[in-house]
Amino acid sequence: MGKIRAIITGVGGYVPDYVLNNEALSRMVETNDEWIMSRVGIKERRILSEEGLGTSYMARKAAKMVVKKTGVDPDSIDALILATSTADYQFPSTASIVLGKLGLKNAFAFDFWGACCGFLYALDNASCLIESGRYKRILVVGADKMSSMVDYTDRATCPLFGDGAGAVLVEATEDEEMGYIDSYFRTDGKGLPFLHMKAGGSVCPPSHFTVDHRLHYLYQEGRTVFRYAVTNMSDDCALIAERNGLSKDNITWVVPHQANMRIIEAVAKRLELPLDQVMVNIEHFGNTSAATIPLALWEYENRLHRGDNIILTAFGAGFVHGASYLKWAYDGSAHAAPKK
Repeated sequence: MGKIRAIITGVGGYVPDYVLNNEALSRMVETNDEWIMSRVGIKERRILSEEGLGTSYMARKAAKMVVKKTGVDPDSIDALILATSTADYQFPSTASIVLGKLGLKNAFAFDFWGACCGFLYALDNASCLIESGRYKRILVVGADKMSSMVDYTDRATCPLFGDGAGAVLVEATEDEEMGYIDSYFRTDGKGLPFLHMKAGGSVCPPSHFTVDHRLHYLYQEGRTVFRYAVTNMSDDCALIAERNGLSKDNITWVVPHQANMRIIEAVAKRLELPLDQVMVNIEHFGNTSAATIPLALWEYENRLHRGDNIILTAFGAGFVHGASYLKWAYDGSAHAAPKK
């Protein structure tokens, strides 16, 4: 028996129907299209506006698409890992809700909290589980309802975020030329003051005071986060490229976390890659946190080919960051579904 490697065999995605564009946003808060586009490159974002629907709804939609596209028997799926920072409830896990809705009878499920790096870290964990030989098929989902924590009176943060979900099916293979090859992850640990939600956790539980003082919204010091994100994502990609013999001549795609167009451009510049080799969807989806990377793979799936060298990279709250390298395992044009 040869070495077991993990490969992605299918991609799915879901974004809500409601589009919040910059014109509509400018009627809610003091901002405008030119200001937003020049600073972050976002034209519109999708919002899950229906009452009573949360992250699990979008995650289920994306995961169900993967199962349908690949034709995999749901009873053969061993695990479901859901990366999110916007869980439906404090407990149980949102992954357990998604598993129940999908009717997976032979799988375990858990949430993975890694902020905007969540999907990247969850994919790495799934790959390790596959490579152990104990599991054969794992669904990895990145999903966030960022609108649930955004203050739409804060012009500095409300233009940035949208809602969405992306999912991949990870399976075992003995084809050593394909699949998940390498990763580099680090956590700075100094990021708390610069990107957080002040209330809602065990340090500052919900109360009349926290609600009255609007402490249940995302807080960000943009300049500091931008500086760390540019440095770390660029450095991480360069390190992964160097230790795997990758360069501008053989990197097919870079898939960066979609936080800011200027960050994406800086990563491409560091690798000396043209932007047409970088997956970008920030203009019409915004920052969907853990969903950005799988949503990009979903959108670009029909342009992917077996053997493509792909680097994934992200940066998030807590100043978690990293990059992964994989060789794509199938021709995406045969699997791609129409986009919503």
